[in-house]
Amino acid sequence: FRSGKYVYKPIMNQTCCPQYTIRCQALRFQTSKSHKKVLKKMLKFLSKGDVSKASEEEPVDSPMDEVAGCDFVYQSESHVSQSELTPLNVDHVERLEDEDKETGETNQELKVQKVESGSPQIHTDKDTPVPGEPSRSAKTGHAPPKPGKGADLSKPPCRKAKDIRKERKLQKLLQNQMCTLEGAQLQAGDQASLLQNSKPKANQPKTIEDFVFASLPDDARHKLEVRLVPVSFEDPQFKSSFNQSATLFAKYQMAIHKDTPSDCGETEFTRFLCDSPLEAENPPNGPECGYGSFHQQYWLDGKIIAVGVIDILPYCVSSVYLYYDPDYSSLSLGVYSALREIAFTRQLHEKAPDLCFYYMGFYIHSCPKMRYKGQYQPSDLLCPETYVWTPIEQCLPLLEHSKYCRFNQDVKAVDEGRIKELGRVRVLHKRTVMPYSMYKKRRKGPSDEASVQQYASLVGQSCSERMLLFRS
Repeated sequence: FRSGKYVYKPIMNQTCCPQYTIRCQALRFQTSKSHKKVLKKMLKFLSKGDVSKASEEEPVDSPMDEVAGCDFVYQSESHVSQSELTPLNVDHVERLEDEDKETGETNQELKVQKVESGSPQIHTDKDTPVPGEPSRSAKTGHAPPKPGKGADLSKPPCRKAKDIRKERKLQKLLQNQMCTLEGAQLQAGDQASLLQNSKPKANQPKTIEDFVFASLPDDARHKLEVRLVPVSFEDPQFKSSFNQSATLFAKYQMAIHKDTPSDCGETEFTRFLCDSPLEAENPPNGPECGYGSFHQQYWLDGKIIAVGVIDILPYCVSSVYLYYDPDYSSLSLGVYSALREIAFTRQLHEKAPDLCFYYMGFYIHSCPKMRYKGQYQPSDLLCPETYVWTPIEQCLPLLEHSKYCRFNQDVKAVDEGRIKELGRVRVLHKRTVMPYSMYKKRRKGPSDEASVQQYASLVGQSCSERMLLFRS
């Protein structure tokens, strides 16, 4: 982790609160309900100008937002709801009654209800025959013949012609309604298939970009602009905004972290968040902004309200620090800035394909206030012994039992980048670069091999040959 020009690594098995490096897989990131709430709250603030308590308590997520995208599908009869099916109305019943007036009997009132499966069935106040089911002859005035008196038990009981005609007409009406509904659904399905390439699917879950880059109305109350500024006093934007940025840092530190004015002056601000060991680099195959240390400034109506300090590296965007105006704490700027940085990482990936991770610093499971970083999914934690990335879901049960854990369950696995040849460690001595094996021969006085061994074990073989260990 970086703090100013210092890069440090905690000794995990000795510290009281183990700090595990955490990264978010930005390309696969999915906004959660709480993340959507923050993004929508910001959009509402920019559009309407206020964030009322009542609006924060209102549900902001539609159930459809959480449904995976799906194509239009035809609903079978068993899935047709009552609201989609026009019930048999009074006109239908009266027409049937008129056709049967010669019988002198009044038809019974018909009702269409929906059973548990969703398919319509026809019920009557009494025992009117149901389409597709055997007719019951009870209460018709003609009891079936009793056994032993010439009755053929293999044949169904006798039915009136009126009842048969009524049943057939009801079946025909029901079939016509089903055919009409089916035709309408098929037509809608054809239209959906024609438009699917030109119009986004209604049920497709929104991406983080849909929220972050949503267009605002012409009469929006506020304007938010995010500027990426290189951390360099040679950059005109950084230089012109330095005083305002430093003042905001002091306001944040005193309000949130209870620092004294002497703890967060311009000198401390420069040392902590402006100095960096990274050299700016702009290779042709990298992002347009290049690599190095940057301040991502959030300008609201011409005033800086938040600054995210980030490092843009060949494989990731690393979040170093965030400070914001406490007057706007209701906007959840910590969460909002993290979501913006994830969206920014995805943007950089389009130009630099290897850049696809968002590093969030350290995850400290033993500190409840630091567990929020695990809510940005999918995320991985780095095994402190084998340096293999492990999905955080597999790590959490282990951390519940022990503050310090080896996440790699392969007992034979070792750190592939561990120090193997101490003599190849590069040393800077008397303005001369040399391998440690040569320096060791020239050195006078007690041996320092133990301290060099500790340094090499922390940085690994590869870094020890690319970095310089200063020896006086």
